[in-house]
Amino acid sequence: MGSTSDKISGKANEVAGKAKQAVGKAAGDGEMRAKGMVQEAKGRAQVASGKVKEKIKGAVDRT
Repeated sequence: MGSTSDKISGKANEVAGKAKQAVGKAAGDGEMRAKGMVQEAKGRAQVASGKVKEKIKGAVDRT
């Protein structure tokens, strides 16, 4: 994936993860909450990966 698509997918996963956590908390479902936390963390990692790719591409373009 490219840097932009990584960041978009990451943000989508962050939002979905937060929603799952909220539903899990409201329903008293610890498993759903945990899955939401994992999905949110995955999203943060995707966003970070996109930022790294962007920086690398910028550095390569400057050389």
